[in-house]
Amino acid sequence: MKENINFINNDISFLLRNKKKIREWINNAVHEEDKYTGTLSYIFCSDEYLLSINEMYLKSDYLTDIISFDYTEDKIISGDMLISIDRVKENAKIYKTTFQKELMRVMIHGILHLCGYKDKTEKEKKCMKEKEDYYLNKCC
Repeated sequence: MKENINFINNDISFLLRNKKKIREWINNAVHEEDKYTGTLSYIFCSDEYLLSINEMYLKSDYLTDIISFDYTEDKIISGDMLISIDRVKENAKIYKTTFQKELMRVMIHGILHLCGYKDKTEKEKKCMKEKEDYYLNKCC
């Protein structure tokens, strides 16, 4: 099976650095979760675009940093993850962290959702945060 991790700009100009290391990090996280990497697409976009997707597909009218569309089959993790670069920048300021670290947090958050982790309850949120921190410590 061919691993395929894509980074796509939608309605913004954005340069993701260290793509090779990020791909390796994502693959390692997926494998550590006892899964396999299928086709993963990270689509970087604006708040406006992600809000329109949120309204259209999820019937929600609020800004978010990521929306994941899960195409996973069995243990092969596949999906599209749309990330608002505007939201990541804003959240980095709010959480007093760097843009790069916040971006990596959001990227691994999407992977964890595709691996089956949820974040609706307080217990699920705590587990998700612990997993994010764990993988961020292994990041490029």
